[in-house]
Amino acid sequence: MRIAFVGKGGSGKTTLSALFTRHLAGSGAPVLAIDGDINQHLAEALGHDGDDLGAPPLGAHLNDIKDQLRGTNPRIASREAMIKTTPPGRGSRLLRLLGDDELHTRHVRHVDGVPLMVTGEFEESDLGVACYHSKLGGVELYLNHLVDGPGEYVVVDMTAGADAFASGLFTRFDITFLVAEPTRKGVSVYRQYRDHAREFGIRIAVIGNKVTGEDDLLFLKEQVGDDLLTHLVHSPWVRAAEQGRTEGELEPHNRHALNILREAVDARPRDWTTLHRHAVEFHLRNAQAWAGEELASQVDPDFVPGPASLT
Repeated sequence: MRIAFVGKGGSGKTTLSALFTRHLAGSGAPVLAIDGDINQHLAEALGHDGDDLGAPPLGAHLNDIKDQLRGTNPRIASREAMIKTTPPGRGSRLLRLLGDDELHTRHVRHVDGVPLMVTGEFEESDLGVACYHSKLGGVELYLNHLVDGPGEYVVVDMTAGADAFASGLFTRFDITFLVAEPTRKGVSVYRQYRDHAREFGIRIAVIGNKVTGEDDLLFLKEQVGDDLLTHLVHSPWVRAAEQGRTEGELEPHNRHALNILREAVDARPRDWTTLHRHAVEFHLRNAQAWAGEELASQVDPDFVPGPASLT
């Protein structure tokens, strides 16, 4: 299952991404965390401390990723012809989660037992000449070519705000958790996400964060209604962990909230047909915007990803 964490900057989405990833890993489930935020802090939130993690960023190796994933697909003539929305087809090299392949071997590093990939930071050389969403192309291609199975999880810490809508990446997930503080600014991103997501049938569930009392909880219920899945209360344990201190355990209420998140994920059936249809739709949008007949011809009309496609 593929899970995105989104929300306003400062809402706690990176912290929640890390908590949920560690919650899954602690249960023994196969899980991969991906830092897709322009501010790369997921490694630290997972517990990394000290020197550089040493994980080669996906965004810096996009051409190598294209070469690997296009495989022998006759519809993709070269790495230059392949763009971030190019969907897989017959001959494409599909991936199993954390499989023994070049992409996972090169880009995955472990943080306290949790596998992590990163998109890479916005470099000084990018200022004024590049869009950060181009760096997310590696994540989009990875998810397009991933055939993950039941009981496997990919958790992506997304860019803050509604920036995810600048590409088709927001359609690559089975469920999107929107982290919202109990403030007007905190729920404003929810309204933007809700309106765009409804157009594509994207499942959104709101997680209230930093809730301090009944007034906060009532505010969230009034603002987001039935989309409110659960909430976390102010956490001294999280604050201690962010300061480098590991004392005790996460509070019982917050542990229970993480259980509710997993139940929501596990109850969401994978719809390979819809997932692939969204990928094709956004690829064709790019083809139309760029008058790219060659891009449109990259779509294999007889291909749908899924377990059967691995054979």
